[in-house]
Amino acid sequence: MSNKKVTGKKAASSASKTMTSKATAAKSKSAAGSALSQRSAPKKQTSAKAASAASKTLRDGRTSKTSKSAAGSALAQKSKAAPAKKKASRKNTNTTGPKRK
Repeated sequence: MSNKKVTGKKAASSASKTMTSKATAAKSKSAAGSALSQRSAPKKQTSAKAASAASKTLRDGRTSKTSKSAAGSALAQKSKAAPAKKKASRKNTNTTGPKRK
């Protein structure tokens, strides 16, 4: 499934600030780099590794709003995974002990 989103002007500015900050963690910079690389490239998608970094950036309470903006943009450009197939479940009626006759 293709995603045609690109990074907006505000998010690109946030990503640029995140990339140039010396105090920013590597995970935040990874997400920001992904967002910046997709500024004018609608065919590019966020990789699984960058999406994971972006997710961690968004969940970290110490992360600045600027870094979270860039991370959110990167995640928004991740292609949607196909839904997983459900496995047929086997009911186990004997969960409390040995079989009764």
